[in-house]
Amino acid sequence: MEQKWLSWAKEIQAIAQTGLAYARDVYDVERYQALRELSVDILANYTYESKEKIRLSFAGDDGYCTPKTDIRGVVFHEDRILLVREKLDGKWALPGGWADIGLSPSEVAVKEIREESGFETEAVRLLAVMDKKFHNHPPDAYHIYKFFILCRIVGGAAAEGVETSGVCFFAEDELPELSLERNTAEQLHTMFQYLRNPDQPVILD
Repeated sequence: MEQKWLSWAKEIQAIAQTGLAYARDVYDVERYQALRELSVDILANYTYESKEKIRLSFAGDDGYCTPKTDIRGVVFHEDRILLVREKLDGKWALPGGWADIGLSPSEVAVKEIREESGFETEAVRLLAVMDKKFHNHPPDAYHIYKFFILCRIVGGAAAEGVETSGVCFFAEDELPELSLERNTAEQLHTMFQYLRNPDQPVILD
């Protein structure tokens, strides 16, 4: 489960951001700005990031504060799952990334699989919607929902992308070192459960 200090920082930041979006009284604006700065102080105290970077990435948005959405494409071939090696950390993950404005979740999954692995796919069904805080990911400053979408290959061939340095299919008992920011071993084992039992219902945190 998520550490309390991180939960508090994110909640304070969300209250501050939403308050700044709707506040009209100058004193209320000052109070919400003070709350936002408090959330920055908390993160700066518990991490190695500078306040300037935290303000830009964590406390720089405007408008009503909402979770971010991460889309992951799940592709099987001969009982093996498609993973790509991320250039950022050299570890393996389901192809995917942040949801894009103007694209549906299915369109994002197909796009990310093509860009990161070289395979052309079509979306089949939604497998799971998981809240990152309930799973064994490293701490994250954002509140993130993760969509796992089953896709099937319709063309293309394995090819590295701008953000990836490897493309491979892995058996469930041969998983490589995973990029835990993006997916955990438990989540991949859950995806294999859908391979064995394709009619099981969608997982919803």
